[in-house]
Amino acid sequence: MGLVAQWDAMVARLSADWGEVGVRLRLTRPEDASRAAALLSALSPGVAGDALHLRVTSAGEAGPSTVRRLLGRLDAEGIRGTVELGSEQHIDRSSGAAAEVADSPPRGTASLAAAWDQLVASLLDDWTDLLCLVELRSSDDLAPAALALAPLNPSRHDGTLAFRFRVARHFGYGAAPGMARRCMERLDEQGIPGTLTLLEMLSDTQPVLTQGPTFVVSDRAV
Repeated sequence: MGLVAQWDAMVARLSADWGEVGVRLRLTRPEDASRAAALLSALSPGVAGDALHLRVTSAGEAGPSTVRRLLGRLDAEGIRGTVELGSEQHIDRSSGAAAEVADSPPRGTASLAAAWDQLVASLLDDWTDLLCLVELRSSDDLAPAALALAPLNPSRHDGTLAFRFRVARHFGYGAAPGMARRCMERLDEQGIPGTLTLLEMLSDTQPVLTQGPTFVVSDRAV
């Protein structure tokens, strides 16, 4: 089935009050990514490996008809792939505001945002720096997860299906706690399951003329 036909079928399944959706385009041939991104440039797609990520609104320049027209260009050039639905926002008719309704995590999988909240609630009151790990369940999720976690400057080593990241509560090297939670939400919105683990915690650190403390994992500073 062509991309336009897949898009038409997806739009037909959306609720009547949808306002914005996240769309992931998985390409059959990864080498088509740069060309596909160029053809979809009007939508400012994010590219991660063989997948492109789009935000589509129910009206405006990034509306359904625009997306359909641009996907038609990909079909015309023989670029094949699968169109997948991500998060969806509904319009609150009483206020005119948009309320986001994220895809539910896969059955039997806890929300990573909820896992983050539980982790923070368990910390000592004077915590200042964290080293955390998000473990994925499928290698298919590595590229979109890397894109979702990009603000955390994640690192991946030894071919594992996991990303390590730092969090700084007040200052120094690491993402802010609020950004860490938002990135967990982004994984939930894309239906990417995983496990969040606290590797190390430091309390009441007082860096002097430095970026902050150093964690050591397997004899390596991180």
